[in-house]
Amino acid sequence: MRGRARSCAVVRGRARSCAEEDGASAQTRGGLIYWSAPAMTAEAAALVPALVTVVIPCLDEEACIEACIQSVQAQVWPRDRVEILVADGMSLDATREILGRLAAGDSRIRLIDNPARIQSAGLNECIRRARGDVIVRMDVHADYAPDFIEKCVAALERTGADHVGGAARPKAKTFFQRCVAAALRSPLGIGGSKYSQGDAEGFVESVCPGAFDRRVFERVGLFDPKAITNEDAELSQRILDSGGRVYMSRDIVSHYYPRESIQALARQYFKYGKGRARTLLKHRNLSSIKPTLAFLGLAGEALVLIAAPWQLGGLSLVGYALATGAEAVRVGHT
Repeated sequence: MRGRARSCAVVRGRARSCAEEDGASAQTRGGLIYWSAPAMTAEAAALVPALVTVVIPCLDEEACIEACIQSVQAQVWPRDRVEILVADGMSLDATREILGRLAAGDSRIRLIDNPARIQSAGLNECIRRARGDVIVRMDVHADYAPDFIEKCVAALERTGADHVGGAARPKAKTFFQRCVAAALRSPLGIGGSKYSQGDAEGFVESVCPGAFDRRVFERVGLFDPKAITNEDAELSQRILDSGGRVYMSRDIVSHYYPRESIQALARQYFKYGKGRARTLLKHRNLSSIKPTLAFLGLAGEALVLIAAPWQLGGLSLVGYALATGAEAVRVGHT
């Protein structure tokens, strides 16, 4: 890939896995399994698509796991060039039974035990066993365009990035989810970040989980196995710190479903905040000041209320209420 000599065939400038070729053998390097086979001619290699490993973490997802697997099976990428690894955190519901039934009908599906029950640890278990040179992460609570894998591979090859993905596009089934999706479309809700702008294109700090050049894990390591949340942004930061690049493509399309209640949403975002704080303490630097703006705004408002509660404090609260009310009306009509 990108000028690195390997015994595997090169596909559109990217070395492909040769695990299924005659005479294939496995080698372990950096905790990852690499497959090699007798070299193919450039003409033959150009006709063979890259082998893609789809990794999916899950835990007690009996209501959603089958639809997620079906979305992978519906991808337009050649069927024999996709393997599907599902890391299950020892589910107590019917998730494992469902996966067993699906695997019996599709030999590409492999169930990987994740006793740590943390999705970052589960992703690592899958990556260690992956045979593909392209690792595509897919989450259970999401819908994927049929060309999701195809667009991910194309973006990796076109840009030379180590990690590519699309925008975080919320999708709703319930009234509450529609409210959350509307808030996330607002600059007051997410601060105008490219992360949720569906038409954004270019090199960024982080993207909604998509695809990785497998070699990046050898260079910067796997996901932080102790990260409860924010494992994707933490990995992106390590990629950038190592001189790598992260790319967002508007062509990579997926939609995720927000939490279905305000209590579940509050718990989720509280965990997100803890994950951000953990990443900051781990790396001792911020890739962007944006995550601190909400905290700085709340801290500033608290100081104003303490210092001048009847003068500036009351005015600032009224101004905030008017601004959020006007924005609510605007997003409600879009």
